[in-house]
Amino acid sequence: MLTVLGFAMIATFLVLIMMKKMSPIAALVLIPALFCVVVGQGAQLGDYVIEGVGKLAPTAAMLMFAIVYFGVMIDVGLFDPIVRGILRFCKADPVRIVVGTAVLAAIVSLDGDGSTTFMITVSAMYPLYKRLGMSLVVMTGVAATANGVMNTLPWGGPTARAATALKLDAADVFVPMIPALGMGLLFVFVLAYVLGRRERKRIGYLTLDEALVPETDTVLVATGGGAGAGAGTADRPGGRTGAGTGGTGPDLVERATGGPGGDRDAGRGVDGGADEGFQGLDPHRATLRPKLYWFNAGLTVALLAAMILELMPIPVLFLLGAALALTVNYPNMAEQKARIAAHADNVLNVSGMVFAAAVFTGVLTGTGMVKHMADWLVGAIPEGMGPHMGLVTGVLSIPLTYFMSNDGFYFGVVPVLAEAGAAHGVSPLEIARASLVGQALHMSSPLVPAVYVLVGMAKVEFGDHTKFTVKWAALTSLVVLAAGILFGII
Repeated sequence: MLTVLGFAMIATFLVLIMMKKMSPIAALVLIPALFCVVVGQGAQLGDYVIEGVGKLAPTAAMLMFAIVYFGVMIDVGLFDPIVRGILRFCKADPVRIVVGTAVLAAIVSLDGDGSTTFMITVSAMYPLYKRLGMSLVVMTGVAATANGVMNTLPWGGPTARAATALKLDAADVFVPMIPALGMGLLFVFVLAYVLGRRERKRIGYLTLDEALVPETDTVLVATGGGAGAGAGTADRPGGRTGAGTGGTGPDLVERATGGPGGDRDAGRGVDGGADEGFQGLDPHRATLRPKLYWFNAGLTVALLAAMILELMPIPVLFLLGAALALTVNYPNMAEQKARIAAHADNVLNVSGMVFAAAVFTGVLTGTGMVKHMADWLVGAIPEGMGPHMGLVTGVLSIPLTYFMSNDGFYFGVVPVLAEAGAAHGVSPLEIARASLVGQALHMSSPLVPAVYVLVGMAKVEFGDHTKFTVKWAALTSLVVLAAGILFGII
């Protein structure tokens, strides 16, 4: 019964958010609460939630201060050279823009943190997608899938969990998987090219000055120091009216052009002069700190190195990094408050979603649904598949890492699969490698806090992201599995 209810709870959640009948934060709280009562454990709901919150609190703290830290780094211009390079490559060609999204997400994913990857990728690419009228779910889907493949790096989490659960060396698990993962990443780039071709066919091969959308056209204007303002109905949920004012940092102010008869001065700055090229981030914004560029670069490298070496818990590192970055770059108290306020929206959205997800994971784990679901799946494996447990593990990793947390899968399911495989002579190393296959899809799971950073900053509905991304991410995982089998790794 718990197995059926567990799958029913997850299915209900996904259906409701994809049909946009509930917001993700409401569904994450109310659906598991309802099922907890149905299971007959409503009296323990509070305990399950508190336990879930306790487990996810460090993640929420990490995301809160990571958003502040990398938000400040974006403000001060640390990533501007990378952004300019990507934008120069992309120009106004939808194919290059989508491929550039995949490349940028893959490169930034080397730090092993999904939230960082999504913050930098969206900050760089969102203006181009909006400016050209491209589909934002293409951006979120490509970024999440590329990050999912790269998430298998030894310091990214899954590889370390698999190695720990089976008492193996992380290098022995990861290094042989590199060719298969390389094929997965190559597939993501090919997918980005195909999706870019589709976008180019839909909107055409445009110059930036031509990329205007009638009625709801959006122009991105500088916000750093000019007195010009963009007024009108902003292209945001709720139809808010907004104005661009000076001194608000690198945030991109959107201004409706009023359709065909409106302001058509696309590609111009606030002073009305023609831009040399489209800029996703205002190169003259007041928050820039060019004299402190190498300090900020060194601080970021030191922070990432400390994360990889595990010198301190990641939440503590980001807390210290954010405090130091704010103090050095903005010694004035008013400026510090302004920077924190500028990123408060993202902080609140993401941390709120994480704590809501704690209800979902707390009920799944506390009621025993996760254990029963895992036992049922393992028990459903035919006896004749014993010698092929590597293949079975790879196939199961795709749905299980989507419906379960990495901790639940690697510490709860993988050891059972390894034990079943050992009885038929299958090496634990093969099981561990196969268990990494599903990570391309895992990064779009509703149980992954970083995905809420992605959809929140991109202003994309989680349900829309899910409907678009799941099929491509699952296909990417199958490509990794097929490559692993072809190369004799799995």
